Amino acid sequence: MAHSYTPGLTVTEQTTVRRRRILPLPGTVLVKVGDAVHADTAVARAELPGKVVPLNLANQLGIAPDEINDYLIKKENDSVRKDDVLAENKPFIKWFKTEIRSPITGKVESVSTITGQILLREPPRILELRGYVDGSIVDVHPEQGVTVETSCSLVQGIFGIGGETSGELVMGVTAPDQPMTPEHLTPAMKGKIVIGGAFLSAATMARAKELGVIGLVVGGIHDKDLRALLGYDLGVAITGTEQVGFTLILTEGFGTIPMAPKTFALLSARAGHKASVSGATQIRAGVIRPEIIIPQTARTVAARPDRVEREGIQLGDPVRIIRDPLFGKIGAVSGLPSELRAIPTESEVRVLEVRFPDGTTTVVPRANIEVIEGA
Repeated sequence: MAHSYTPGLTVTEQTTVRRRRILPLPGTVLVKVGDAVHADTAVARAELPGKVVPLNLANQLGIAPDEINDYLIKKENDSVRKDDVLAENKPFIKWFKTEIRSPITGKVESVSTITGQILLREPPRILELRGYVDGSIVDVHPEQGVTVETSCSLVQGIFGIGGETSGELVMGVTAPDQPMTPEHLTPAMKGKIVIGGAFLSAATMARAKELGVIGLVVGGIHDKDLRALLGYDLGVAITGTEQVGFTLILTEGFGTIPMAPKTFALLSARAGHKASVSGATQIRAGVIRPEIIIPQTARTVAARPDRVEREGIQLGDPVRIIRDPLFGKIGAVSGLPSELRAIPTESEVRVLEVRFPDGTTTVVPRANIEVIEGA
């Protein structure tokens, strides 16, 4: 019998993850296999070429391009500081002297006797690639980067914005169905990742930015508040590069949706621990989930059996409905009919039965749910 498997969000107390840390251009790897690293450890470094600034010396000096070398003070590959003289003429009357000064600090990249131009390049910018998570180096990719492995608790979200950051997890609310208001945020949360409940308003996000909160994890927000925060509508491309002052992760979706009890309980149990978060999301091919990674410490690692690779959806699996009219509701699989069922579109599809915590059940197409994976 063929198995039907719907990939979903991972919410697990203990797992092992590997994250590739790759430079955008060739550089130098700073660590070796077996090294222990922290989220803020520099694991690789590259130099980004500085900006090129062209100057047409021939025009400014009133000479032919092939005469430019006779007037240069700074030659090719020479270092220059801002306002250093690059070239000058030599008139009989000193008051008619013209000096061309450097607008930047850098070096002389090249001189052309064809165009009469000199190209200056600003100093390179150093790009350091951080470890992102506390863990150990299990692979080195020469001149490119490394792979970091960590034993951790892992919570994946539905949607996020903002880049990678790390900090201490703190609770902003006491229940998964409790909205987080500006009053829940305090100055002590500066530099922390704050866990909310069912909803996050625009005013709360503004307060978080004002206080210097680096991460917000919540069940849902209104799409209009996200639009106001960004200043534009998000398309279908990958997120994660937004500069809004903090990283935002939604665990359930858009609207006022209580955080799944299992997710809230796990994050509550890890309050006070260091976590690494990323808001990067891609919902099409090559799915990328926003994530909260909480590295295990010696006092939190417990002996647990290895996870068994699942073969398909099973009775009792926790699932979330991802289509209206029950979008966001969480229940457990209570039936797996083998026959196809007709749906309102007149298509015949495979379905399953979901039982909710209040005891009610519903039948939904298997494509309309996602499994909440856990340990």
